[in-house]
Amino acid sequence: MKQYTSDRIRNVVVAAHAKVGKTKFIEAALYTAGAVRQLGSVQAGTTVSDFDPDEIARKTTLSVTPCIAEWRDHKVNLLDTPGYEEFFGELESALSAGDAVVILLHGEHGVEGGTERIWDTVERFGLPRAFVVNHLDGENADFEKALASVEENFGVRPVRVHLPVGMGADFKGVVDLVRMKALLYGEDGKTVTESEIPDDLSGVAEEARELLVEAAAESDDELIEKYLEAGTLSDQELARGLRAAFQEGTLVPALCCSPDTGIGVSAVLDFIVNCFPSAAERKVTAFRGEEPVELTGDPSGPLVARVFKTIFDPFSGRMSLFRVFSGTLRPGVVRNVTQKSEERINKLYWPHGKEHLEAPEIVAGDIGAVAKLEITRTGDTLAAPDNPLLLPPIEFSKPTYTLAVFPEREGDDERLMSALQRLHEEDPTFVVQRNEDTKEMTVSGLGDQHLTIMLARAKRKFNAGARTAPPKVAYRETITKPVQNVEYTHKKQTGGAGQYAKVVITIEPLPRGGGYEFVDEIFGGAIDQQFRPSVDKGIQNVMKEGILAGFPIVDVRVRLVDGKTHPVDSKDIAFQIAGREAFIRAFQQAAPVLLEPIMKVDILCPEENMGDVIGDINGRRGAVVGMEQVGKRQLIHALIPLAELSRYQTDLKSLTSARGSFTMSFSHYQEVPRELQDRLLEQLRSQNEK
Repeated sequence: MKQYTSDRIRNVVVAAHAKVGKTKFIEAALYTAGAVRQLGSVQAGTTVSDFDPDEIARKTTLSVTPCIAEWRDHKVNLLDTPGYEEFFGELESALSAGDAVVILLHGEHGVEGGTERIWDTVERFGLPRAFVVNHLDGENADFEKALASVEENFGVRPVRVHLPVGMGADFKGVVDLVRMKALLYGEDGKTVTESEIPDDLSGVAEEARELLVEAAAESDDELIEKYLEAGTLSDQELARGLRAAFQEGTLVPALCCSPDTGIGVSAVLDFIVNCFPSAAERKVTAFRGEEPVELTGDPSGPLVARVFKTIFDPFSGRMSLFRVFSGTLRPGVVRNVTQKSEERINKLYWPHGKEHLEAPEIVAGDIGAVAKLEITRTGDTLAAPDNPLLLPPIEFSKPTYTLAVFPEREGDDERLMSALQRLHEEDPTFVVQRNEDTKEMTVSGLGDQHLTIMLARAKRKFNAGARTAPPKVAYRETITKPVQNVEYTHKKQTGGAGQYAKVVITIEPLPRGGGYEFVDEIFGGAIDQQFRPSVDKGIQNVMKEGILAGFPIVDVRVRLVDGKTHPVDSKDIAFQIAGREAFIRAFQQAAPVLLEPIMKVDILCPEENMGDVIGDINGRRGAVVGMEQVGKRQLIHALIPLAELSRYQTDLKSLTSARGSFTMSFSHYQEVPRELQDRLLEQLRSQNEK
């Protein structure tokens, strides 16, 4: 493949709700551009972008995959992304490498639940976006209705760049409103005949063209002056203004096509080449220490690249996909600025589906791949050793669903952990942890299906099978009233040197989050100074183990008020035991309770589902603490016990027809309600006995 200059490279993220046809669209674009000789099929598992065995088996995209279409002497890197929200970490990877986004809408359905999440995610990354309404050959397709759903849901009025010629079975071409020509497509989907706009569309086309000219003129003072004077713009002026407005984000263009027939696909590629930002225009801010450095896509600038995806193969090793933002990456030594270490680059590649096309170098703005880097992970910055500029890390979604995992085969703990850690390298939204409180290995992700597929991948790729179970909740134990002057005397006589220690303590509760305090209030020599830390140590040891149900004890102040030392038999271990036993006695008298973790949960849902969502929150012992309007949706802020959230993602989807989403983070610990505590303690003790 030829080397393209940065100004002729376009990096385009293709995103859509599941089953809308992203992979079909990319396949049609590759076919139209001549990158493939015949169209592949999602059903048959023969598309360029869906090549992973899991994708072929499930007939859906699960990972970000770059594909290359060469069109009108430009290189278009098309990044296929998953449509299911549980795999939106891959979308975030793609957005960190792309310069603009094509959001596909199904011609029969318009905006769907996944489209809303995509819009929110693209907004966070700040990239320009265009809507492409596809499947306009469907029986109930409606271009205008699909665009109306955009305005209704996002408060944005898409500006039509295309109009469909016909609809449903009669869909045969598109009207290009920039050139005011009809493009009619042959049966092969590639042959295009340019003609005058059909009479039945001429009036609609004139009105749409006028709106397009107005929107484009507003991007440039010179153009708006020309428009106000002449009442119109030339085709060249319109194209210039359209490009500027799109890249500034003040205009959201609307196009149309049918990937099944190829109608309109070449027109979409034309728009990408003509109006999408070139890789040379992308600006980023890197940091030299604390100093910000503004960079553009200049191949002769300082080298800065960032890894946006890692693929781990048990046979060929780690493959890192990266985007060069400045400079030119060549084989040799580079600095991994994130890890503060050097890496050696051997061969470089252009990624295209499962193929890797050998490249002599990767210029600014282009996407590349390199194999077998030792320490580099997703999000890491690569730069010149003598100019270590650092890009900010990629902001990935936080996991919302957790399971405890256990090896299928006894003794496979290390194999399973190694496999899961490698999968975390591939997908940073898949998190592996060891919970020290519950002694469980847990995996967390963006949903049930996300974890199911990742664990299946661990078995297929690394022969590391896993069983799962709901994770234990990390409760805490504390006291609710003070107890004074509890004493314990430890005596042990075994024929030789004995053990002796007497301890008197007072305990009292601290405010929530107060932790632990040990106060030495002994005056004089009732306990030798050298043994007082031993009392503290014995108490802290039992606090780690728990007394009620084996959970750590928190928010307690212990006062050491009296005791006694034997001149011969007193030892460190004796005072540890005495401190421990005195604390256990005092704790049991101090009205002990369990504390449960409370999560701050932010739930985004359609207005029409708000009542059901709030009712569900109340049913989970939660409390709504605030609400705010976000477009046509409601953002509900709630506090909910973690114990009530094990299947919340699945239940929220059911309540909102898959249009609701949420994030959660730890807020605080609070007492388990008295009416639940006895039953909960019985369950926990039963589990511990097993």
